[in-house]
Amino acid sequence: MDSSHISALQLKHAGIDRQLHAEMCRPMPDAVVIQSLKKRKLRLKEEISRI
Repeated sequence: MDSSHISALQLKHAGIDRQLHAEMCRPMPDAVVIQSLKKRKLRLKEEISRI
């Protein structure tokens, strides 16, 4: 894989991390949204580590 693909995945991972942080800082965080974001973040991390 080329580095631009890895960079794109890392940017997506960071974006999901920001969304996750924002959701968790809300007065009434949505557990379903948090769980979904964590799963997406983990899938990206696994994909990055496979490269």
